[in-house]
Order: sequence, then structure tokens, then C-alpha cells
Amino acid sequence: MKSYAEWKQLSHDISFRDKAYINGRFQPSQRGQTFPSINPTNEALLANVASCDDADVDIAVANAKAVFESGVWSQMAPAKRKEIMLRWADLIEAHHDEFAILDTLDMGKSISEMVAVDVPDTIDCFRWTAESIDKVYGDIAPTNKDVLALITHEPVGVVAAITPWNYPLMMVSWKLAPAIAMGNSVILKPSEKAPLSALRLAELASEAGLPDGVLNVLPGFGHTAGKALALHMDVDVLAFTGSTRVAGMLMEYAGQSNLKKVWLEAGGKSPNIIFDDCDDIVKAARTSAAAIFSNQGEVCIACSRIYVQKGIKEAFLSALKEAAQAYRTGDPLDPETRMGPMVDAAQLNTVAHYIQSALDQGATLATGGLPDYTEGKGFYAKPTIITDADNSMTFVQEEIFGPVLAVCEFETEGEAIALANDSRYGLGAAIWTANLSRAHRVSRQLKSGMVWVNTWGEGDSTVPFGGVKASGNGRDKSIHSLEKYTSMKNVWIRI
Repeated sequence: MKSYAEWKQLSHDISFRDKAYINGRFQPSQRGQTFPSINPTNEALLANVASCDDADVDIAVANAKAVFESGVWSQMAPAKRKEIMLRWADLIEAHHDEFAILDTLDMGKSISEMVAVDVPDTIDCFRWTAESIDKVYGDIAPTNKDVLALITHEPVGVVAAITPWNYPLMMVSWKLAPAIAMGNSVILKPSEKAPLSALRLAELASEAGLPDGVLNVLPGFGHTAGKALALHMDVDVLAFTGSTRVAGMLMEYAGQSNLKKVWLEAGGKSPNIIFDDCDDIVKAARTSAAAIFSNQGEVCIACSRIYVQKGIKEAFLSALKEAAQAYRTGDPLDPETRMGPMVDAAQLNTVAHYIQSALDQGATLATGGLPDYTEGKGFYAKPTIITDADNSMTFVQEEIFGPVLAVCEFETEGEAIALANDSRYGLGAAIWTANLSRAHRVSRQLKSGMVWVNTWGEGDSTVPFGGVKASGNGRDKSIHSLEKYTSMKNVWIRI
């Protein structure tokens, strides 16, 4: 790991791509509009980025559709597509430090997390998906002997991907890698809060040999570029990661247009159940702290609701408070910093609102508290633990997307399951127990797309990522992610 001084020097030397990327080249938005990209650490301007809207969307989609129908990528041999994507992954690895700095400057993520998690996961996603390209087989149906029925998986056409700001590079890769691997053309709209790494990623795709027009990047806002993509009649699939509110709007837009497939990874309010047979309370507390304070709590799978069994509540809470002390805020370019700033002033205000709401509803502040915001000093929140919470409280039910942890207690296993499931969300959940039967029993009853036992947040490219209920549908990562970007065809041949 480089030193703080080395990262600061590299950050001064870096350049930003600030224009839209359409048909293999950077260009300003059609109407010439821009928006500021702000460093949340010190509120300094990084770049004025092209702000795209329906005019840019029309051009990008037309290009993407034409390229798809030409077959230059969609009909390329799978082995050749694999070769190009592996070269793309190699280029990302060669620019590892650049990508780490881009996201750290753009949204405040700690450089240590970028180096250890985001960039390696991105590279792995591209490589693993590339290697999967020629492993997708069709089927032959068990028909009568005078019939041959072929079932094949074909690319769908033009895919629009709308990605979030909390993991700008990594979650872009979760959408781009499988969509492009299967032969589609993609229009990417990264979040306006963190668009810089996506633009650089597209540039490297062209360098790797991806044909022009297969990948287009349109920075812009949800109500302009995002809405235009969702309503476009020539967009065949829409893949989204973001809030549940916006996910619902995108489903409506699909219904108002061409009934395009819509794959959604939406909000979360993940429960973390600590049973009294947990055999390592300190480890559980440290991991629970990481599950809410990593990335400043701007994590869709953050375990923001802890349910701890009554008999161990005081011991666990003591260990949890101690673990929280490790998450000191500071310049995210410093490898020692565990918590950087919130992405912007609006997100900082959201955190403050929910902390105040918890206190107004009778919860108790155990550590942390309201932000001490001074204009020009960065959008820093405090790692906050709130006890005496229950499921009737607003901050326990609603997604905060910040470093605010609700601690509730329970007495029985059945009560813990009921409390954990008492949420509109169902993305992730964690269980801490030394009882193997309990681990299986409770995991089966939790209404969640992912469950971690005696850990949190672990996974790799082999396993699917996604949720149920208001947390969305479909899955990112794993072989199952490829299914979202293909269309199944049946060819019935009379012999």
C-alpha cells in the first residue's frame, strides 16, 4: 500500500474525462450542458461533466442498435469476445491506482477499500465473466423422434444500465461485464454523483478492442438521461441499481414504452441477528461495526438493524462501541482512514435527519451523533450507534444509507425471525450462532436474497447478488447474471 503522501501526489497528477462517450469518442452533450463533479472531502470542483438528456440518448441508442444489428460484436465468436474482455480486464489492472483515486476523489470512498475491494473485485468480475462467455450452452428438448427442438440463448439487443454512486466502478462492472459478454450493446448512465471512473473504463474498453458503439457512457441525471433511456422504444433491457423509489418509477416507464425487461437491485435495511450462543462476541461486534460503518454506511447490504439476544446485550454492546472507535473519519486518501465523507451535502442532511428522528422517538444515543458540518470542510458524518430501538421507529424501518446503527433486543428465536422479516426490504441478512441447526433453520426462514452466517458481506463472482420484496429482482454476478441479458428462443424443426 502506498503512503498518504504518495496517494496525494498521484491525486494531483490525475486527469478527468468529463465528456460523454458515444460511438467510440468523447463529445460534449448535445445541448452543451454540464454539471459539477465535487470532491466531498473538501468540496472542491473536480470537473464540469457533460450533462446528457434525451437528445444524447437518441443518438447513443441509434448507434448502439446499428452496431448490434451489424453483428460486429453480437455475432462475433465467443472465444474472440472473451479475448477482448480479458484484455480489457488487463488494462483495468494496469490502471489500478488511477481507478482507486478516481472513486476516492469522486465520492469519498477510502483509498484502502478501493485498493483492497473495489478495484480487485472489478477486475475479477470482468475476467470471470469473460471466461463464462463460451460456457453458456443451449438445450435440446425431449420431443418425438421426428422433431428437433432447439432452445438457444441470444443477446437481447440494446441494454441500458443505470448505476449508483456508492460503488461507482465495481457496480458498473457487475452490469457491463455480463451484458457485453453476451453480445449486447450497452448505454451506461452512471450516477451524476460519481461518473468519472465509468468514463475512463469506457475509454479502456476501446483500447482493448471493443468495437465502437458497443459501449456508450452518458453522464446525466435520472430525470433526464435516465428517464429517456427507460422510455426509449429501442432499449430492450434496463438494468438498475439504486433506490426502491426510483426502481418503481423505472418499472412504470417500461410499461409506458415497449415493455422492456427491467432488472432491479434496489434498497436494503439488512438485519443482523446476534444469538446468545455466538461463540465469539468480539468478532461479531467487529464485523457488525464493519457492516454499517464501511464505506460510511453507503452500502445497500449494510446491516443497519442489529437484533441481539437479551442475555448478551450488554456484553455485545460494549464490544460494539469499542469496535466503532476504529472508524475515525479523515481524508480518504490516507490509508489509515476508515471512514471518508458522505457523498454530498444532501446525503449528510439525510443522516442528520434520521438521527434526530430516532432521538425524537425515544431511542438512546450510545455513540456518535449529529454531524458537525462546517461549509468547505467536507461532508463528514459520525459513526453512530443508537440503542433502545424497536421496529416501530422510522429510522429502523427506512433506509438511511449512512453510518447509523439501530440496536434492538429479542428473547426467542421466533421473535428474532419475525423482527428481521418485519421490513419492506429483503436484500441481505446476517446470523451469528455456533448452532449449526439454528443457522440452517433461521436462514431458511429469513426473507432475504442473501444470508451470511458468522460473517457479513463476503462473496465472489461465483455467487449471485440481489434481493426480494422491495429490494428488487434479478441477480448480479455469477452465471445467473448472464441470463438477464439474453433472450430464450425455441426453434422447432420437423424432420
